Amino acid sequence: MAANLVNVEAVSKVYGTRALLDGVSLGVSEGDRIGVVGRNGDGKTTLIRVLARLEEADSGRVTHSGGLRLGVLTQHDSLDPAATVRHEVIGDLADHEWAGSAKIRDVLTGLFGGLDLPGFPQGLDTVIGPLSGGERRRIALAKLLIAEQDLIVLDEPTNHLDVEGIAWLARHLQARRSALVCVTHDRWFLDQVCTRMWDVQRGTVHEYEGGYSDYVFARAERERIAATEETKRQNLVRKELAWLRRGAPARTSKPRYRIEAANELIADVPPPRDTSELMRFASARLGKTVFDVEDVTVQAGPKVLLKHLTWQLGPGDRVGLVGVNGAGKTSLLRALAEAAVSQGEKQPAAGRIVVGRTVRLAYLSQDVAELPPTLRVLEAVQQIRDRVDLGKGREMTAGQLCEKFGFTKEKQWTPVGDLSGGERRRLQLLRLLMDEPNVLFLDEPTNDLDIETLTQLEDLLDGWPGSMIVISHDRFFLERTTDRTFALLGDATLRMLPRGIDEYLERRERMVEAASAASSAGSAAAPATAAKAAKTASAADARAAKKELQRIERQLDKISSRESTLHTQIAENATDFEKVAKLDAELRELANEREDLETRWLELAEEA
Repeated sequence: MAANLVNVEAVSKVYGTRALLDGVSLGVSEGDRIGVVGRNGDGKTTLIRVLARLEEADSGRVTHSGGLRLGVLTQHDSLDPAATVRHEVIGDLADHEWAGSAKIRDVLTGLFGGLDLPGFPQGLDTVIGPLSGGERRRIALAKLLIAEQDLIVLDEPTNHLDVEGIAWLARHLQARRSALVCVTHDRWFLDQVCTRMWDVQRGTVHEYEGGYSDYVFARAERERIAATEETKRQNLVRKELAWLRRGAPARTSKPRYRIEAANELIADVPPPRDTSELMRFASARLGKTVFDVEDVTVQAGPKVLLKHLTWQLGPGDRVGLVGVNGAGKTSLLRALAEAAVSQGEKQPAAGRIVVGRTVRLAYLSQDVAELPPTLRVLEAVQQIRDRVDLGKGREMTAGQLCEKFGFTKEKQWTPVGDLSGGERRRLQLLRLLMDEPNVLFLDEPTNDLDIETLTQLEDLLDGWPGSMIVISHDRFFLERTTDRTFALLGDATLRMLPRGIDEYLERRERMVEAASAASSAGSAAAPATAAKAAKTASAADARAAKKELQRIERQLDKISSRESTLHTQIAENATDFEKVAKLDAELRELANEREDLETRWLELAEEA
């Protein structure tokens, strides 16, 4: 039987007049992997700080087992600004000692990209003081993971990590024997790592078995039962009268209630998006041209990020953009946005960006726009307009959209200056959507947003008819809201990934292994490199390959649209077996065509 590590008994914690924890009792045992979710401000961080004894409870008791080795990652690190990375992370270990530890090598490579800490000016000997918040956070996480722990408590560990870093951290935590309690808004990470969930709501904590997906199913079932109970209460008098009228014989029958499996709750739910319909709406709003990128070079100062890029964003396209930090994701969005704002007059260093005449662009950057601090939330939204058309006949007032984004009627009258960072991010998104754009650029939109708000945003975007590019390290959000994934792999090219994030991680792993092998070989690799360079296709061949890639991508889009239509027709004609057979045959032909195109695409991607 697993030993108990932490007991929380009848704990309460009040801030002002609000009870964040109200008589909460729960425990953590050896081997537990617990994810903590809930709305921002509902007490997630307070719960884990009380659990870790970083804060005192107002009442109740928190008990740790004797000799508990506890590691905590808080949102604010306690690193010594005068110390070096080496001193904080590795301590007094000699180079041959730490370099001989597989665990230390794994942590340094996983969090920093290599043992020499590429990106840090003096590697391990870099002084911590001048570093950014994200760099300091990775150092604090590395320090914690290298130590031996019985229990690790992590508050938003995926913040400031890219897709690769998050995937590595998930694998690392899966392999550790330590128990884990983790607050995070990254739903993919929760599914990979956690086997239990704590949902913090209005002072109480609801416990669920399984990861995030299991939690969603179980919560839906709990809410269905609660709604049934409420309906029963509302109809109590009417039911009692009906029972009395039926008389005595009816009293012998007993109603039987069946709790359906969680999966059945979504059995008749349609796909999140009707892609074909949205494409029609988008084409009507945007015409044929949105952004045509022709032989473009994108630079950041003297550094060339993208060379000879030929690419197209069409009406209704939903594109996810991933890549290593510094590869040019944000720079590409800025180049497109500058061309749109200047109506095509401002162009990149080389090449041309053609912008559709009807494009109305909304760009959510990583910087939160400053607003007058005395302005109320609702006033800030109404500054844009009072009502918004969200497409497909959905219209909302400013107040209704505020509520959908978690700003209750009371919160709508809060001064902007009193909002948290996450709330300001939500407000920024609201204002963008109120302006009724037909093209959205979202650069890290999930920063500081809780899961409930992310779900509401995804729901809004499901029916939003326009073109969209999303840059995000939140894999769940990226896969949920976009249809195609493109990657900047650090080689000045943009590549479509038919298999999405999985393919991106595989490609990056191969690149890292190749770079490591080349580094180990040293000068011996020079002849092989020269031979490979001699075989490189000419610039003209590369451009031709890129044009064919574009053609294949458009064909793949058409196939996806036709497949969506066929699935709808099969559902509508489920009882007409002859028609369903014909539709299914066409679906299989499209699948074969898609496979051939994707194979050809992969061949061309190596040449381009």
